[in-house]
Amino acid sequence: MARALIRSPTLYIFANASHILSLGMLLGASVILDLRLLGAFARLPLNDTAIVLSRVAAVALACAVVTGALLFSVRPVEYAGNTAFLIKILLVLFATANALAVKRSRGWHTMTQGAPVTAPLRFSALASLFLWLGALLAGRWIGFL
Repeated sequence: MARALIRSPTLYIFANASHILSLGMLLGASVILDLRLLGAFARLPLNDTAIVLSRVAAVALACAVVTGALLFSVRPVEYAGNTAFLIKILLVLFATANALAVKRSRGWHTMTQGAPVTAPLRFSALASLFLWLGALLAGRWIGFL
């Protein structure tokens, strides 16, 4: 697949655009969900919003990983030596681990059943904001190193 991406600028553009679209969906869903957990958008029903946005974020993350792997395959040695890329991957891993921990937490389960958001869930939402936005910034930084 890497050879096909290298030989076809059009295919590479579609892979890159797909990665950007996936990131937009992931960050959009995550940021809105995190802000809702922190008390913003109070008119949105919390449990329905949380369920829908967490699913959108999960699908978008899977797409971003696949498209990111395709883009990585074009210049693996260069990316593996890029500090910004390594920071981005680390932040994505931490953000994903945080999201998985939240989804498995008692606070998430009770919140989706109508209970109020717990303090640990709010802390996880705040951490999520910093991790995902940090990953976005690190990703943009890749091209400048």
